[in-house]
Amino acid sequence: MESIIKEAVKKYGKDREALVSVLREIVKQKKYLSEDVLVSVAREFNLSTAQVYGTASFYSFLPTTPCGENVIRVCKTVVCDMAGKKELVSAIEKKLGVKMGGTTSDGKFTLLETNCLGQCDNGPAMLINDRVYTKLTPAGAVEAIDNFFGMA
Repeated sequence: MESIIKEAVKKYGKDREALVSVLREIVKQKKYLSEDVLVSVAREFNLSTAQVYGTASFYSFLPTTPCGENVIRVCKTVVCDMAGKKELVSAIEKKLGVKMGGTTSDGKFTLLETNCLGQCDNGPAMLINDRVYTKLTPAGAVEAIDNFFGMA
């Protein structure tokens, strides 16, 4: 793990402004930021672990707990709520057999809510890994999951 941190720091630098980029790089490779990783990053940046954890926990794309192989994020803004997010989430939960915030028993999928995806005029919206889906209906969300993973 230390080598991943050192490579990320080499790529982005040790300035405080580089912290999020370094954390994103680690997540890209390890899927989440463990407590040990947060401590090591804090040491590397000469920051307290609380400062690094505070940064990581602020951003929903920097998970501090293990996630599945694939992460499905549903926008939780009021706009998406008004556009039918609740029904959308119910359909996804039924499809995956997991509640919001959970990971499937096979570890393939984690279902999370996330802050604004910047698609307020196209809600409800979700991300499957890094791909955005907008103007979703419950059936459309299930179809997007099926198509993305070749389950159709």
